[in-house]
Amino acid sequence: MFARTAFARTSLRFSPAACSRRAYASAPASGPKRSNVLVYSAIAAIAGGAIAGGAGYYYYSTAGGEAVLGPPEVTFKGDGEWVDLQLAELALVTHNTMRLRFKLPSENHVSGLKVAYMLPKAAVLTKHQAPTDEKPTIRPYTPVNDEDARGYLDLVVKKYDNGPMSSHIFSLSRGRSLSFKGPIPKYEWAPNKHEHITLIAGGTGITPMYQLMRAIFHNPEDKTKVTLVFGNLTEKDILLKRELEDLENTYPQRFRAFYLVDEAPKKPGRATQGRVTKELLKKVLPEPGSGNNKIFVCGPPGMYKAISGVKNSPSDQGEVAGLLKELGYKKEEVYKF
Repeated sequence: MFARTAFARTSLRFSPAACSRRAYASAPASGPKRSNVLVYSAIAAIAGGAIAGGAGYYYYSTAGGEAVLGPPEVTFKGDGEWVDLQLAELALVTHNTMRLRFKLPSENHVSGLKVAYMLPKAAVLTKHQAPTDEKPTIRPYTPVNDEDARGYLDLVVKKYDNGPMSSHIFSLSRGRSLSFKGPIPKYEWAPNKHEHITLIAGGTGITPMYQLMRAIFHNPEDKTKVTLVFGNLTEKDILLKRELEDLENTYPQRFRAFYLVDEAPKKPGRATQGRVTKELLKKVLPEPGSGNNKIFVCGPPGMYKAISGVKNSPSDQGEVAGLLKELGYKKEEVYKF
């Protein structure tokens, strides 16, 4: 048993049982298996149809029929070179969050965010320098499309007040370009590296978590169990919810998600009002030092401070602080994206 208590119904305000309890088992879900392919419905609605291109396609349509694509070409080679990518499609996901699709150099290009075991290499850097800026603004983002998708790269970007990069990205129109560089390696993953992982995310902090989940669940050799605790302001702010629900329906024995929102939901559903608390974490997390488990945290600065403590630098995770320290977790049991 990886959690310290069963997910029984209790009177706790943030009880996981209020969020549709799922029990783990070793067998896959019965019945037909739903696809894990990203549903790009918002953009499809704007574009009036599905966007061309998809993960792992080896054929594309031409005037004369179908042409065979050769081995994929890598866009981001880790050589320090910036690559300008043109914005192909964009859609507003929430009032302050946009989903954008950038064209790779050709239909045969992939991002290059893969390493051994067909696993992702995390983030890319974006760069923008306005004419009045003394130096460029550089920010990391984690793509949300499959790493082997040919011809495109998808980002989910939240606009922040006085955020120079997010404001610039929100100002882009179709046909304009943005500079990218990568890949930027993060946590080194291998199949079954941990028996169970817990992902604690807030807002757009879900993007590296989702990338890791895709790598796990798309690999039939990886049997890792995953618990997600995802905090947002409102139900409408829950990003990638359709994709997360797809994973839940496909892998109910290995994946469960708990959604917390600041504002009370308008009607009963998957989300529970409240924030991540010590009581909630004590119920969903494995006992400290109880086995081969790992806790990942990604979200706004205030979330890091409250839950895990902040990173000292990109190369220094810093000590564990906040709720996780109070619960007894050590530095080696926690990773901060």
